[in-house]
Amino acid sequence: MKLSGIITGILLTFALNSGVNAQPRAITLKTEPNSQVFIDGVFYGRTGDDGTLKIRKLSSVDHTLKLRCDGFKEKTQRLTPAAKDEITVPLVITKDKAELKFQEAGRLAQIDREKAIAAYAEAIKLRAGFVDAYIAMARLQNDNADVLAAQKTIAAVRRLRPGIAEVSAVEARILKDGGYPEKAIAAFKRAIVEGKGFQPEAYTGLGLLYKEMAETAGGEGDLDAEKANYDESAKNLKIALKQLGSAPDAIVLYQLLGLVYERRHLYPQAISLYKEFLDIFPDTPEATSVRSFIVQLEKQLAETPKAQ
Repeated sequence: MKLSGIITGILLTFALNSGVNAQPRAITLKTEPNSQVFIDGVFYGRTGDDGTLKIRKLSSVDHTLKLRCDGFKEKTQRLTPAAKDEITVPLVITKDKAELKFQEAGRLAQIDREKAIAAYAEAIKLRAGFVDAYIAMARLQNDNADVLAAQKTIAAVRRLRPGIAEVSAVEARILKDGGYPEKAIAAFKRAIVEGKGFQPEAYTGLGLLYKEMAETAGGEGDLDAEKANYDESAKNLKIALKQLGSAPDAIVLYQLLGLVYERRHLYPQAISLYKEFLDIFPDTPEATSVRSFIVQLEKQLAETPKAQ
C-alpha cells in the first residue's frame, strides 16, 4: 500500500471512531459503587455510592467500556450506538491474585509510590505479560523521577506486546520529562498511528510540548516560531478535546486551549470554546472563572475591533 493509502485509511478510521455526523448522547452507567469507568481507554470518573455515573456527552458510535472495582474482576464490553439512558453492568467478585495485587497497587499509588511500584512488580510476577501493570508501573516510576526504571519497564512491555498506542504515549511522556522533546514528539506521533488516529493522551502531549516551544520562542523574540508553535499546540489540543468528550481531563484542556487562543489574540475562538465548556461542564468549580474569562474577552474584543 502506498503512503497516501495508509494515511487515508488512518483518517477514515479516525472519522468512524470519533463520531463524525453522529449526535452525542448522555448515558448513566450503573454498577458497583466506587468503580472506575473507562471508555475507549479514557478515564471518565468513578461511580458514586449508588453505583452510578452520568456521562453527559458520548458520541453515538461504538465504544469500548471498561470497569474496574476493588475486589471484582475487571469487565470490558462494547457500547453500541443504541446504548443510551441507563446501562446496568454487573461485576463478578474475583479471587485472582494478580488482579487483587494490581488493585492494591492502585490504592497504594495515592499514598506511597515506592510500595505501589513494588506491588505492580508483584502483580507482573503473578501474571506473565500483565500489560496494564507494566504501563501503570512505568507511569508511577516516571512520576517518581526514576526515568531509567520507567524506560526499562516500557522497553519490557514493548518486547512483550509491540504496537500498543498507550505504551508509546507513556514512552513519549518519559522522553518529554527527561528533556528530549524531539524524541517525545516522534513517540507521541507513533502512538497516534498505533491508535489508528484515536489517542487523546498523545494529542494532549503534543499540544503541551508545542505550547512550551512557543513560550520559549516568544521569550527569545522569535515571533514567527512562537506563532507557528502556538498554532500546532491549538491544533493538537483541539483534537484531544474532541476525543475526550466530557471526560474529567477535558476540564483542564479547555482552559489550556483557551489560553493558547488568547495568546494568539484569537478572541472569538476563545469565547466560543469557553461557552462550549460551560455547556458541557456547567456545575464545575472552574465554571465561575470561565464565565469571567468570557466577560473579559468580550470586553477586549469590543475595544479592539480592528485587531480582529
